[in-house]
Amino acid sequence: MYQALRPSRSEFVPVRNLSYHVRLWGQPSDTRPPLVLVHGWMDVAASWQFVVDAMAQDRFIIAPDWRGFGLTDGGGVDNYWLADYLADLEWLLDHYVGEVGEAREGESQRQVDLVGHSMGGNVAMHYAGVRPGRIRRLVNLEGFGMPLRRPDEAPARYGQWIDELKGLHRGEKALANYSAVDGVARRLMKTNPRLSQDKADWLASHWSAGRAQPDGSTRWQILGEAAHKIVNAHIFRVDETLALYARITAPLLMVEASDDSLHGWWKNRYTLDEFHERLKSVPSVRTERLDDAGHMLHHDQPQRVAQLIEEFLAA
Repeated sequence: MYQALRPSRSEFVPVRNLSYHVRLWGQPSDTRPPLVLVHGWMDVAASWQFVVDAMAQDRFIIAPDWRGFGLTDGGGVDNYWLADYLADLEWLLDHYVGEVGEAREGESQRQVDLVGHSMGGNVAMHYAGVRPGRIRRLVNLEGFGMPLRRPDEAPARYGQWIDELKGLHRGEKALANYSAVDGVARRLMKTNPRLSQDKADWLASHWSAGRAQPDGSTRWQILGEAAHKIVNAHIFRVDETLALYARITAPLLMVEASDDSLHGWWKNRYTLDEFHERLKSVPSVRTERLDDAGHMLHHDQPQRVAQLIEEFLAA
């Protein structure tokens, strides 16, 4: 199994009536801002371990399990909203670097360097538009947003949301479970053929947990709430996204994998060219393409991802 070079430590932080699990590496510094790493959909904070191990320098790193993922409470809800992730991130930054407006006279607000993958990349982009003064540098790994939706799609979307909620409550959205942790590892390798066995075994032990069954056996359950599978009730509005992008003041590093995830997910309905048009709303953008990598590029090429992040943050 993969052996972590820089083991993390865990904290549980109160966030909006939830107990938030946060992984930490390194120690706070008066001279360097914290590095905040936020994971994607159906992932966990431990997923960043390979990138952290590949970094050339030690620094203070904060990586939460988003609500309803990993070891963070889900709150018993039956669906999740993007806005909640923005507020959760605000609470976490208040805890670790101080609340907005809390700086003493003559001092500037403490900033962070923010990195997000996939859904976490989308959250990071939106948050940097809501609170531009809190972000010093911004890195987005494969966080592309969603295809354009027309207003006349809203009625059907609300209906789909309600139907999916009913399905969840009937037990139709339950996540798969496995008889052994190596079944989870095989699932991870099937989803990402580039993932090596040692890394899959290590991730599986953090991505799932053994749960006792009524018959005395143990099944390994994915550490994610089934409610995350419910579609968002609101249609995606590009105009709102562009308004948020335009308010970003931090320099942005956009990292894309050589495998075109957007084409795989949406075919020609939403393309990289369309996303690049949206990126023109961000005042300062540098785009990098990572060869021999898929959507989980932080697993596929952790050394290269770490190098890109560190070089960009040092600029």
